[in-house]
Amino acid sequence: MSRIDHARSAGEFIARPEHLAFHDKRLWDLRKKRDAQAHAIAEWETLRSLASAIKAHTLSRLADYLEQFANAAEANGVRVHWADTGEEHNEIVYRLLSERGMTSLVKSKSMLTDECAMREYLEPRGIEVMETDLGERIQQLDNEAPSHFVVPAVHKLRDDVANVFGRTIGTDPANSDIHYLAESQRMNTRPWFVRGKTAGMTGCNFAVAETGTVVVCTNEGNADLSANVPPLHIVSLGIEKLIPRLSDLGVFIRMLSRSALGSPITQYTSHFRAPRPGTEMHFILVDHGRSERLAMEDFWHSLKCIRCGACMNTCPVYRRSGGLSYGNTTYTGPIGAIINPTFDLKRFSALPFASTLNGSCTNVCPVKINIHEQIYKWRQVIAERHEVPFVKQEVLKMAGRLLASPTLYRATVKSLDGALRRLPNFVLYNPMNIWGRQRDLPDAPSTTFHAWYRKNRKGDDHGQS
Repeated sequence: MSRIDHARSAGEFIARPEHLAFHDKRLWDLRKKRDAQAHAIAEWETLRSLASAIKAHTLSRLADYLEQFANAAEANGVRVHWADTGEEHNEIVYRLLSERGMTSLVKSKSMLTDECAMREYLEPRGIEVMETDLGERIQQLDNEAPSHFVVPAVHKLRDDVANVFGRTIGTDPANSDIHYLAESQRMNTRPWFVRGKTAGMTGCNFAVAETGTVVVCTNEGNADLSANVPPLHIVSLGIEKLIPRLSDLGVFIRMLSRSALGSPITQYTSHFRAPRPGTEMHFILVDHGRSERLAMEDFWHSLKCIRCGACMNTCPVYRRSGGLSYGNTTYTGPIGAIINPTFDLKRFSALPFASTLNGSCTNVCPVKINIHEQIYKWRQVIAERHEVPFVKQEVLKMAGRLLASPTLYRATVKSLDGALRRLPNFVLYNPMNIWGRQRDLPDAPSTTFHAWYRKNRKGDDHGQS
């Protein structure tokens, strides 16, 4: 696939000022709510350290915990399947459905199934897939990928949703009342749960090795319907979702919703351990590149991620560029910038450069992933593997030579001072000046700091040039 052009897609989002303003405000509001929750808990930083340590320990013994989890689950009456790739995951799902004559699937939010392109695999084979999460359903109807981990359609205004629903499920496109829209989606979705030949699917937030339990955290209750109404419940989970003990779960439950939405807990925290009488439950444990990433010395920490989206809510680049600018892909924002290159370095080579490296993402991460340091490391890897676009390579080379020579740098700054004041706009704002595409260059100061310092601190013992 072609290389993602984040700057171009971000420019398209920026060109819609109402959407940009809402997106920025909404996500920063979530960040502020997260901060209020964190500051209200004296042991917040202790919880972060503990959660990070639990994840690191689990990943260091992942094979052992996977075996323990699978054995416990099968002892509970669950059928466990193993998928090395996304394709294998999709084949297993299709086989389970087709062998039982299922023609439709109701599913709650699952980033793993998006990662595996499961819907795109099943639908041409005669399986209708219904996304039951409100945001995911909006995006499904609009034929777009989710733009955020927790609020998948956050880039849309209510008028956008009204238009999508009016076009696809027959509602009034002029009615953008949020209660009307939510009720319309509910009435459109609910009949699917009781249709014949329908199976249910959920994702997984945490998988407890000790008990063979999967835990799903939602705010709409759709996962419980998907799991408990149909006669077949399939759970798709990445192998990194393991935690050792049930006693460890409380650490993550306390942090997940607080980090994601600034609320103390999700509305529903559901534990699925065994099939109901007369029904089937299947767990599909999926690798899909995770083992390979676990072996990457600089990047395995990203496997700690609990998909809270806190890094996205705080990121100034993500908030002002929108999730779809990251390539209409599953993982966006700062965490996407370090996960996606593990799948396809060439295609996602632009994403690590879509960052200011301010470190805010790392500061809010509930499991202490060093996100901004990994972004910087990916830049080094991308440069070493010559995946940086030619123009950027040449600009970086020029900048390197300029910044490496104090004499050359000061001479350039001095010459530019006059040029910036005299050159016409068409010379300054041209395709080569990427910085000027969305902003005006500031007025040049009357003097440089270096010149001011030499003049005013000439006799100072520390005033050496």
